[in-house]
Amino acid sequence: MSLGLSKYQYTKGLHDLGNGGYAWLQPDGGWGWSNAGLIVDRGESLLVDTLFDVPLTRDMLAAMRKAEPVAAAKIKTLVNTHHNGDHCYGNECCEGAEIIAHKLAKEAMTHEGPELLVGFLKAAPDLGDVGTFLTKCFGAFDFAGVTQTLPTTTFETEITRQVGDKTVHIMHVGPAHTPGDALVYVPADKTVFTGDILFIEGHPIMWEGPIANWVDACNRIIAMDVETVVPGHGPITDKKGVAAMRDYLIYTEKEARKRYDAGLNAFDAACDIDMSDYDNWGDGERVVINVATLYKEFSGDKTPNEAAALFGQMAALAKKRGRL
Repeated sequence: MSLGLSKYQYTKGLHDLGNGGYAWLQPDGGWGWSNAGLIVDRGESLLVDTLFDVPLTRDMLAAMRKAEPVAAAKIKTLVNTHHNGDHCYGNECCEGAEIIAHKLAKEAMTHEGPELLVGFLKAAPDLGDVGTFLTKCFGAFDFAGVTQTLPTTTFETEITRQVGDKTVHIMHVGPAHTPGDALVYVPADKTVFTGDILFIEGHPIMWEGPIANWVDACNRIIAMDVETVVPGHGPITDKKGVAAMRDYLIYTEKEARKRYDAGLNAFDAACDIDMSDYDNWGDGERVVINVATLYKEFSGDKTPNEAAALFGQMAALAKKRGRL
């Protein structure tokens, strides 16, 4: 069953949500192919997220200016829903804008600049399967052309901005996917932009947790008066897409806990969990990250995940399943 709303085709480009709301979609929603949003009213605008590199962001902004020549002529306010580069590496294209993010998102940005991905891709030819996997995930993007541009305004719990007559609520719901996850809620449009709290028809990535926060974030969206839900990746959805993400998280936690209690290591548990109900969701190898993060939560281990090791394990699982 498709989780996308039938009235919005899942095609690359700008989609008019009505009443001055827009979503920029990038199929297939896999690694780096993120969504963004534009909120417009009375000649004013607010941008939700930029993209993974400068050329992609410039193309998006050009399309937005064509659709809204006055409001999008110069972006005055930009919200980064979290720190991952596919939601903020195009920030430099919004010169002079107020850039808003949670304080933990800004802090994480200072440690995860584009130079890290430049280095990984440069080393990839000598890394065997993991190098092939990294290139498959990130090779399409121009990280060398990115000048990291950090938020100018941070918040802790919630912050609001006016866009014309619309009040926009920016709410922290992390740590979940990342420490600084935020939702952007527009009550007047009955629309919420979720960042990577939602991956629709794609496996999520739980870098941070705890998983209870992520489930709570899904329940918070379900409790909102919203009809249109724009995820960080994947097609535009509604509350049924949110419920599907919540159910995925609950199922994965339950199955990981069984295997943790039985003494399996995290990688073997990730390989063993039956994810056949999600065979039509993309990037199934991400279960490796999710189980590794859950194991840390179960044991009380507060140390960060070792990204390099996890990418190696994801490459191994992708190869085992014929996807590499």
